[in-house]
Amino acid sequence: MPTGVIASAVATALSVLLAIPAAPAAPAGAAAAGPGAPGMGDPYYPTYGNGGYDVSHYDLDVNYQPATDRLHGTALITATATQGLTRFDLDFALTTTAVTVDGRPAHFTAGGEQELVVTPARTLPEGHRFTVAVTYSGVPSTVKRYGFTAWQRTPDGAVAANEPESAWWWFPSNDHPLDKATYDVRVQVPDGDQGISNGLLVSRRTANGWTTYHWHESEPEATYLATLAVGHFDITRSRTKAGIPVINAYAPALPPATAANARAAVERTAEIVDFLSSWFGPYPFESAGGYVPDVTTKIAQESQTRAFYGSAYFTDDADTGVVAHELAHQWYGDSVSLARWADIWLNEGFATYGSWLWEAHEHVATMQQIAQYIYDLHPADDPFWTVEPGNPGPQHLFDRAVDDRGALTLQALRNTIGDHAFLALLRAWPTLHRYGNATIADFQHLAERLSGKALTSFFQVWLHTPAKPPTFPAGN
Repeated sequence: MPTGVIASAVATALSVLLAIPAAPAAPAGAAAAGPGAPGMGDPYYPTYGNGGYDVSHYDLDVNYQPATDRLHGTALITATATQGLTRFDLDFALTTTAVTVDGRPAHFTAGGEQELVVTPARTLPEGHRFTVAVTYSGVPSTVKRYGFTAWQRTPDGAVAANEPESAWWWFPSNDHPLDKATYDVRVQVPDGDQGISNGLLVSRRTANGWTTYHWHESEPEATYLATLAVGHFDITRSRTKAGIPVINAYAPALPPATAANARAAVERTAEIVDFLSSWFGPYPFESAGGYVPDVTTKIAQESQTRAFYGSAYFTDDADTGVVAHELAHQWYGDSVSLARWADIWLNEGFATYGSWLWEAHEHVATMQQIAQYIYDLHPADDPFWTVEPGNPGPQHLFDRAVDDRGALTLQALRNTIGDHAFLALLRAWPTLHRYGNATIADFQHLAERLSGKALTSFFQVWLHTPAKPPTFPAGN
């Protein structure tokens, strides 16, 4: 897109951002003290997350022995009570051995599928900033919740990376994207192993046969985006043109062809970040990168600043499309997180669109050609069209239609409102909601303000109708 168009679109986006009024202040008056809710009330996952408090920081200190898959940990959680609290819940699946609140021993019990119920020695008043220390241990791979485990063993270690939940298997948390926090993760592993997590590596210390890796994530992060990987890795470092450090890691035991393909793809991370920044605006975090453990499933996940790639993505070729997808998530899904899981299109549709942008950049095809191909590929009676990207239901949260039909929606929107307004929208969205949460309704409102068009019918057809739209709008 020409430089003049980009500059004009940025100016448009900024003028709209400045014109949006601040949210009204919450009404005064505090409710009587009581227990916090055992869930956020998300329509898809009502028990995920908890009410009554807001976490600002997780300080995690874990010891992991790959030979036995045994994990010991202490989590120090800093939070603020949003109501008077006589009791509150954390989401957790391992065995808890001790809990303190503000340094005082607290009563605790397990409840439900993933609840750790904590009763502090004293009521926590609304607005009170408090700390919770939880000591725990367990063998994560043996723990199942809702019929599965999110802890993946590898030949020399393990990986915690899953969506919509993975935190339960290695640290207690308020496990919903609405409660984002910063992190310090210290992982102690046997000498010769490595521990990888989000953000920047602060230190690496070895003593008595163990090495401790300290990682720090300075920007708010949803709990499901916190990752942990232990094992043997070859680590590379580079920087983007803007100076962002890029840290990538590869399991050395991968088959030679897979290992070569993985490096050929993931080592283009800095280049892809630079390219996506030209569309989405400045990269939102202080580090970037990814890791490829010895996990053969074809699963990738946008762990904040350190994407996880199952090695099966690289069995046949150097798939840079998946890298572009997970890196696009850093803007759409990580920096701007969904407020409820029904709005998963805001994550997956945009990430898939980012991979299409990259493919067009690589001269695979134009954006319109890619979109038209996907539209034509699925006839009207294909079940693909029965999934509504704007409300797919928990059983179809990661259905191919959410990704591909979601990206189709964005290209159709671009053709409907024009390149100028569309580029302004792509940049304004991660600027307006940087490090926060938002909904599809918020996105529609912003799209209408930037384009000057009424778009209710458009979004109804493309996001909320279980049928194939009758035509695909013409474009470039």
